[in-house]
Amino acid sequence: MAASGTRTRVGKYEMGKTLGEGSFAKVKFAKNLESGDSVAIKIIDRVRVLRHKMVEQIKREISTMKLIKHPNVLKLFEVLASRTKIYIVLEYVDGGELFDKIAKQGRLKEDEARRYFQQLINAVDYCHSRGVYHRDLKPENLLLDSFGVLKVSDFGLSAFSQQVRDDGLLHTACGTPNYVAPEVLTDKGYDGTAADIWSCGVILFVLMAGYLPFDEPNLMALYRKIHKADFSCPSWFSSGAKKLIKRIIDPNPLTRITIAEILENDWFKKGYKPPHFEQGEDVNLDDVDAVFNDSEEHLVTERKEKPVSMNAFEFISRSQGFNLESLFEKQMGLVKRETRFTSKSPANEIMSKIEETAKPLGFNVHKRNYKMKLQGDKTGRKGHLSVATEVFEVAPSLHMVELRKTGGDTLEFHKFYKSFSSGLQDIVWTPESIPEETRS
Repeated sequence: MAASGTRTRVGKYEMGKTLGEGSFAKVKFAKNLESGDSVAIKIIDRVRVLRHKMVEQIKREISTMKLIKHPNVLKLFEVLASRTKIYIVLEYVDGGELFDKIAKQGRLKEDEARRYFQQLINAVDYCHSRGVYHRDLKPENLLLDSFGVLKVSDFGLSAFSQQVRDDGLLHTACGTPNYVAPEVLTDKGYDGTAADIWSCGVILFVLMAGYLPFDEPNLMALYRKIHKADFSCPSWFSSGAKKLIKRIIDPNPLTRITIAEILENDWFKKGYKPPHFEQGEDVNLDDVDAVFNDSEEHLVTERKEKPVSMNAFEFISRSQGFNLESLFEKQMGLVKRETRFTSKSPANEIMSKIEETAKPLGFNVHKRNYKMKLQGDKTGRKGHLSVATEVFEVAPSLHMVELRKTGGDTLEFHKFYKSFSSGLQDIVWTPESIPEETRS
């Protein structure tokens, strides 16, 4: 059973829970112990970076990202390294993913979808002007801050799993297939600018439709539809939106609309507000150089520390980002990429119930201690859903169960969670009443 146990410190940061994980990196919540600020830290395996001869490319990407200060791009504060890992310290935003809004309230109204799309284009345009391409724009990378401002994450960092060849083109087919441009799916090389624009068009379609333009359970059928741009807009799209989306989701990257043309489009310009920048102070890149040279003096170490014991509910009520509302978000109808519920059942009973509920939904279950990985059936399309679950003891007779999507589509996770949670109802504990002031 995972107890609160030890805490890990890296330099001045105390590491918290895992926010997300991919094949190349893991992202953890952390606290800057000097300033008290919350950050997100992307942890990359240093050995793999060296083995793939990607040092120069990554160093260039990180330096550029550090220089980028745009209201719609997640900030990169600093970079640290230990002997085995690289730590990229990023802005932490707590408004969830943009796509949680669709899962919660269905498709967005056209004006609201346009407002988010304008912010997305602002971010993409700014980064392209500085030679940085995303190459993997998808729902998980669109975050909202507490004011509802869109922040694109992983801009320029997705290049970690890709390579540019001598022809100056990218050659790695990657990303969630549904959002990927047709030229990325062939091995002829592609231009990062046009590929990003295609993904923005698919995202706009999903915001306004509430479903994907290309969605086939069979991967080859999905690829065929993408190559032909075989999709149709729903009847509720305005004619201006339909025309723009058709020009963005154009299978030929040479005739696809450019960002300069999008910025002049009448539908796009409605209510458009150019982004406001505060001129930042000079950015120091010494930490980036230190991470990639062979000197030992700048290396940080991971230290395990035992925290002061604190009653779980005392901890919850003290922490801004972890109040009762988020603990009981399941009962309040909010399901994010990660969700949790409480149970008064014994831990082994909870584990059995999760397994019993997941298997009929087509999931393979892998157990280790009080952690489980639910892996979607392999017959599904590439990038099928996988979910990590963990049981924590927060009091002698009370457990908290955390579920986190670790692979697959965000919208698929929401569909899965609806069926999954209804099968767990007899073990979920709903508190009798939560005081009003903690809910606000």
